Amino acid sequence: MTVRDAAAARTAAVQGSAARHLELDDDYFARQPTRSSELPDPEPLLRNLTHCVLESLAGARDLEQLARWVTDDVYRALSKRVVLAARARRVKGQQAQRPTFAIGRVHLHEPAEGVVEAVVLVHQRARSRAVAIRLEGFDRRWRASAVSVL
Repeated sequence: MTVRDAAAARTAAVQGSAARHLELDDDYFARQPTRSSELPDPEPLLRNLTHCVLESLAGARDLEQLARWVTDDVYRALSKRVVLAARARRVKGQQAQRPTFAIGRVHLHEPAEGVVEAVVLVHQRARSRAVAIRLEGFDRRWRASAVSVL
């Protein structure tokens, strides 16, 4: 066995033990589910998140401001919609404008411990819309794991 082979074997052994160590500690460092009783009232977050999502889609707010409150999958999906909306505005020759709307009723349902599913009604001049949001409690705070603007 050469010196290079011995060094490669030690590196593989160290990386293997580190990988096993990380697998054991992964549960400790992963997101920790939180019970509903340990979380704040979700309604203000639902109202604010709805407001921010609609402004982001209209081009009046930067989507990065929502990153803290949504999961990675939701952020990617919203990012695609924001890009498509910006492209549609550019084709029509329109400027991004802050939308005018009023947040209506919030309908909440708790299907499981630490999970809230809600529909937030949004009233605009010409029509009303609904925004469906699923919040999950992790690390003592709510995060949106699904957002759908209907």
